[in-house]
Amino acid sequence: MAAKIISGTEVAGQIREELRKEVTELKEKHNVVPGLVTILVGENPASISYVTGKQKTAKELGFYSLQDNQADNITEESLLGLIDKYNKDPKIHGILVQLPLPKHINETKVLYAIDPKKDVDGFHPVNLGKLMIGEADYLPCTPAGVQQLLIRSGVETSGAEVVVVGRSNIVGKPVTNILLQKQKGANATVTICHTGTKDMASHTRRADILIVAAGKPKAITADMVKEGAVVIDVGVNRIGKSESGKAILCGDVDFEAVKEKASAITPVPGGVGPMTITMLMMNTVKSAKVHAGLV
Repeated sequence: MAAKIISGTEVAGQIREELRKEVTELKEKHNVVPGLVTILVGENPASISYVTGKQKTAKELGFYSLQDNQADNITEESLLGLIDKYNKDPKIHGILVQLPLPKHINETKVLYAIDPKKDVDGFHPVNLGKLMIGEADYLPCTPAGVQQLLIRSGVETSGAEVVVVGRSNIVGKPVTNILLQKQKGANATVTICHTGTKDMASHTRRADILIVAAGKPKAITADMVKEGAVVIDVGVNRIGKSESGKAILCGDVDFEAVKEKASAITPVPGGVGPMTITMLMMNTVKSAKVHAGLV
């Protein structure tokens, strides 16, 4: 029997509806409006697209949202000054600097400059450290989205064998730490595989839940997956263009073959992707409540 399709589009829609109600309540009861600023340096088409999507969603949810576009020749000092301004702005609860930045700007320095209490991306070392010890304020958005997909699809993580393929700071390492915690929606036994792993298939075949963020098209084939496993594919790879010129996307998992063995699987597109912006919005609402002393 083919796998159940875990739709990130549907789950993200449910969460956004919950957030919309929460934002309305914050406004009516507490006069609090969640505020998000996205800072875009230069005119990278992919970055413009990502930022536009974030701003559109923020506006739909009723946020105070601000798009701050800067020329690609902005000095590092000026950018740090801009972040400092938003750190001090009481109307702003979330600051997001869209990466990549021009080469003359030190990305690490810029990310470290964001107030951890406004780091709704969850990548400041203070927030990653708090995640490590189980006291996270804000979870990184894509890994948090993976966890929500599992929880809201009724997948039991407690005691499950989870195998994560990929060790990036954006997905692999944080999702491992999230699912290790002695908490609801976690409490799993987690193995992490990467390019230095010998005989990766011997690990992936043990997984009750397989999370793949390898950055390589169709890296996981059906023979690497246990019968009945839950497969979460985080990868997005452009593998060509359709006749109409639209990009053809595929994940890091051979979807067509693996869906015949898995009990549940995320598609690409429409799986983990829609969850990332939604988790950013969830973090911003939480930040607004923290700043207002409501949590």
